[in-house]
Amino acid sequence: MLFYNSLGPNPHVVRMFATEKGMDLEITEIDIMAGENRQADYLRKNPAGQMPCLELDDGTVLAEITAICEYLDETADGDSLIGATPEERAETRMWTRRIDLNIVEPMGNGFRFGEGLQMFKDRITTIPEASEGLKQIAREKLAWLDGLIEGREFICGDRMSLADVLLYCFLTFGKSVGQPYDEGLANIHGWYQRISERPSAAA
Repeated sequence: MLFYNSLGPNPHVVRMFATEKGMDLEITEIDIMAGENRQADYLRKNPAGQMPCLELDDGTVLAEITAICEYLDETADGDSLIGATPEERAETRMWTRRIDLNIVEPMGNGFRFGEGLQMFKDRITTIPEASEGLKQIAREKLAWLDGLIEGREFICGDRMSLADVLLYCFLTFGKSVGQPYDEGLANIHGWYQRISERPSAAA
C-alpha cells in the first residue's frame, strides 16, 4: 500500500489510526501548498483533489479518511478501533458522524473561509462571511460533546476508537490555526490530555 500524505488534519487522522493499529504505511508526500494535489498526476489517483488517499497493491485507490481507516481496521491485526460487535461498530460510527458533522466540518470550513482563504479561494467555493459563524458552531458543539462524555475515558466509553482519533487530530489542528478549544471544558480537556500522551498522537 502507498499512502499519499500531506500537511493537514485529514492525513494526520490516518497516520494516527494506522499507528494505533501497529501499521507502518509506505508514504509519499504531496505538496498541497504548491497545489500538487490539484495537478493531473494526483487527480488521476483522487479526482476530488483532496488529501489523503491510499493506493492498494492492486492499484485501487481509496479516498475519504473514514473509509481508509475502516479498511485499515479490517485488514490489520489487533483490536478493532471500529468495534468488535455490531453494537460497538454502530456506536463508533454514530460518534464519528456526530464529531464529523458538528465539529470537524464547521471548524475546517471556518478555517478555509477565514485564515486559509488565500490558499483556498481559487481552489474551492469560499464564503468568507460564514467563517466566524462556522467557528462558533464548532465551539458550541464541542461544549455539547463535553457534557456527553462526562465520566468516560474515551468517546465510546472504555475503548479507544476512530471517534477519538478524528476529534484529537482536528482539535490539534484547530489549536494551530486560531481555533483552540476551550480548556474550561473539563471533560474535553482531560480527554485531550490523555489522548495526547499516546505514542500515536505524534504520528
